[in-house]
Amino acid sequence: MCGFCGFTGNVLDRDAYIKEMARLITHRGPDSEGYYLDDGIAMGFRRLSIIDIEAANQPLYNEDKSLVLMFNGEIYNYRQLRDELLAAGHVFVTDGDGEVLVHGFEEWREELLPRLRGMFAFVLWNPEEGSVFIARDYFGIKPMHYTVLDDGSLVYGSEIKSILAHPGVVKAFNPAALDSYLSFQYAVPRETFFKGIYCLPPAHYLWFKDGTVTEHRYWEPVFEPDESMTLEEAVDSIDRVFTDSVEAHRISDVEVGCFLSGGVDSSYVASYFGGQKAFTVGFDNGQHYNETNYAAELAEEVGIAHYTHLISEEEYWEALPKVQYHLDQPLADPSCVALYFVSKLAAEQVKVVLSGEGADELFGGYRIYHEPYSLAGYQKLPRWLRRAAAAVVGAIPFDFKGKSFLIRGSKTLEERFIGNANMFSQKEKARLLRDIPSTEPTAYTAEYYERCQGLDDVSRMQYLDINRWMVGDILLKADRMSMAHSLELRVPFLDREVFQVASRIPVKHRIGGGTTKYAMRLAAERHMPKASASKPKLGFPVPIRIWLRKEEHYNRVKAAFTSADAQRFFHTEELVRLLDQHAAGKKDNSRKIWTVYMFLVWYGVYFSEQA
Repeated sequence: MCGFCGFTGNVLDRDAYIKEMARLITHRGPDSEGYYLDDGIAMGFRRLSIIDIEAANQPLYNEDKSLVLMFNGEIYNYRQLRDELLAAGHVFVTDGDGEVLVHGFEEWREELLPRLRGMFAFVLWNPEEGSVFIARDYFGIKPMHYTVLDDGSLVYGSEIKSILAHPGVVKAFNPAALDSYLSFQYAVPRETFFKGIYCLPPAHYLWFKDGTVTEHRYWEPVFEPDESMTLEEAVDSIDRVFTDSVEAHRISDVEVGCFLSGGVDSSYVASYFGGQKAFTVGFDNGQHYNETNYAAELAEEVGIAHYTHLISEEEYWEALPKVQYHLDQPLADPSCVALYFVSKLAAEQVKVVLSGEGADELFGGYRIYHEPYSLAGYQKLPRWLRRAAAAVVGAIPFDFKGKSFLIRGSKTLEERFIGNANMFSQKEKARLLRDIPSTEPTAYTAEYYERCQGLDDVSRMQYLDINRWMVGDILLKADRMSMAHSLELRVPFLDREVFQVASRIPVKHRIGGGTTKYAMRLAAERHMPKASASKPKLGFPVPIRIWLRKEEHYNRVKAAFTSADAQRFFHTEELVRLLDQHAAGKKDNSRKIWTVYMFLVWYGVYFSEQA
């Protein structure tokens, strides 16, 4: 696991600037550094040594040094690819996984990408052509950002903070990102909160030459359910492919541990870790916010050395600026702070962990995926009648049982589901934002619904979440919070072969048996106690709802909501209204409050000093 950065074009003190850019991502690779400079490019690298610890430093080259590689990630099928390339006559100088990329590109060009099994972002420089090739893995596990300057130079990096250190990059706030963030609790890719800086989408590569970037998609997570598949066949196929994936993801020359939350996803991963180490955090706010006991029971059952930490209220709040700094962009998911602390705990013992991200999106794990079934009967009524009913109940100023059902049942899937986070509606944003246009959230999801027409509604919801929610939230926090502590996080569910199996499972085996991830739970049950495999999904609950009603935190948030930074973007009276309403117990506005507050914390880290 590593981090890299670089830029084309001529800059005074190029050596100093590339070293400063690399220094800012030292946390991604504290073990060693590497640089490449010629007349056309400056490339910097930070390495966290996992495979071929002594020899596989970067940059890496092909035989005649006509290609220069820097790489972040792991290629789990590198041994097979290496054998193919050796047979084709290529000469290797390391035993690491990165070298297969430079020789593989030399052999297959862009066709290398569909051959890879792993998580990756990498850059290849061709000095003779003056071209840059950059690629990102299938799901977006590893990050990649870039910008093109006015003089036609390319600046790129694993994290935005290193790009900002380039002397030609003007750090400018992107107001359009705030609009999307308020809907989704994250900035919707490809846009970022920094004007002109973009993230390369998952399963994409780009070519840069003569001041021009061209992007191409090389893979699509297409669901093709096989309705003839029996439940037993589904369970067998999941069990086989996941066992294979875990084994592949455990390839390492250093000790590998795992995260263990107590839920089925991480427990399934941990069931393969007998005799090794697992890590769990929780909150001292009652059982609902602390799954360490569940995790401890499973750890004892499968023979894992188990390490835990209870996050105090004080350390959670104190960590917020550090967390937002490492994220690069604001993220309002409260669990990212918990991930920060469990990564810190794990990094005291190991350099690599496996985690359960991706299981919900691939196998149907979110309770909202049941909604197409719960609404099916009601939606047989004429649409005009459902719309009329929704208009009537929507005008009632208080909430009551069934109100949400009637409103959501009046809408199409495209109208009602924008992903797993739905913070502010367009109307709410219009009341909140000062001098920034508000957009319907559906504008950010329409292209993905268009791509998966003809599929059942559950598969369409999963497809949207894989392309939006998982990239913008789940994988962003996984990468940044683990790398903040120089810890490599691997996600065996987000594997090309695992997806091939998941994509064929019929909906009835995903959302069936009165639960979520039905077939996957049955597969997990073969490796762990039934009680753990059938445990309902909690996510990672954080007691922010409780904390925001305490005077100390109310005052802290109110000060932020009435600050000069807040006044720059928001009608602050509306922010205070939301806060007061929550504090009085009239309505649970905790997620909306947190969304705005995290933005303000982030803005204070990245922009306030120059304001």
